[in-house]
Amino acid sequence: MESSVCPFCHLSVPSSELQWHANSHFEDEDKEANDMELGNQIQIASSSGSTDVVSISSLIGLQTRSNFYHVKDGLISLLRNCLELEARHNSSVTILSGYVDHFQSLPSVDVGWGCGWRNIQMLSSHLLAHRKEARKVLFGESGFVPDIAFLQRWLEIAWESGFDPPGAQHFNCKIYGTNHRIGTTECASLFRSFSLRARVVDFGPKESELFYLSVPGSTLGQPVKQRNAVRVSGPMDKYVHRQQGLIKGRHFCHSLHNGKSDNSKGKSEGPQVLIDWVWNYFSDKGLTISGSSQVVVSDRAPLYFQHDGHSRTIIGIQVKHQKNGTNQFNLLILDPSDGTVALERSLKTNVGWQKLIKRGVHTLKKPQYQLCYIDPGIASGEELNELKTINSIFFEL
Repeated sequence: MESSVCPFCHLSVPSSELQWHANSHFEDEDKEANDMELGNQIQIASSSGSTDVVSISSLIGLQTRSNFYHVKDGLISLLRNCLELEARHNSSVTILSGYVDHFQSLPSVDVGWGCGWRNIQMLSSHLLAHRKEARKVLFGESGFVPDIAFLQRWLEIAWESGFDPPGAQHFNCKIYGTNHRIGTTECASLFRSFSLRARVVDFGPKESELFYLSVPGSTLGQPVKQRNAVRVSGPMDKYVHRQQGLIKGRHFCHSLHNGKSDNSKGKSEGPQVLIDWVWNYFSDKGLTISGSSQVVVSDRAPLYFQHDGHSRTIIGIQVKHQKNGTNQFNLLILDPSDGTVALERSLKTNVGWQKLIKRGVHTLKKPQYQLCYIDPGIASGEELNELKTINSIFFEL
């Protein structure tokens, strides 16, 4: 496919899309100015610190769709085709989430700080496409993924509604119009404010266990005891605590054993614990691996995947059966720092996509990781009130 470079953002796009892409920059400038003015009106309307029905109604009407490069037929469909071709030459099983739009960080918009918001957008695109109950509650039933500025306002409303008080306090309940970096906790808070059952899972060394909390009622992982933990407002604060005591800080964003696992028996060590958890999540412990190669689409949503320095979106997992009887695992990941056009091109030509999407166990070198996943269904009543406290379930690496 012939491509050209945009003279404004220097992004490589298909030549047939160049005019549309270039014109969108001017449209975005006008839209951004209007959004900022109207967004300021919303902030003024809710300056009392309480969630105002009128301000929410205004936000629903004012919010705008996030601009992104749309891949015809979707990246997941293209990836599935490549994986099926690959499976003809090896004994492997791959489990994928359903449809996901890729939202890349843009040089003139959010490079260096926006990865968390982009992952929220990717996860939102899946929920809107696959879960009717989520479509009815997300973003005022708009049916689309808002741009970062309006996601920021939705997060402020979540804080005003009482979700994650420590996080709200850390940001002083203000994040709209800023380039503050966010993480898993903010992702969970935003989705929980729409009554979705967003859960947080932590992976780290035993000595860091006191920095984590368990999630009562979580559908995944082994039950763990409740712990009195240091209250942290963001997913990366615990990393700063480890190095600097209790000084608060934020992170910086830069560019299965026969198919099954049982973490409770202690058979896995180190990063394999995380890999096994992801496998169990996508397979829902109900997939039996046979000797034949296959690619399966799960009903599970993608995972928000955080570590110290960056966050990405896990869209699936692959296991290859080696001749020596061992299994080789690869996480399948969409990275906001990658260009959507490059991803599309590599998948359509079946060239180079592995380097962009696959991440083996050997790449998991960070001491701690954090995931956010969303259970099916809508919370209400006391359950919704309990979701205002952001806790996590802990697994030792």
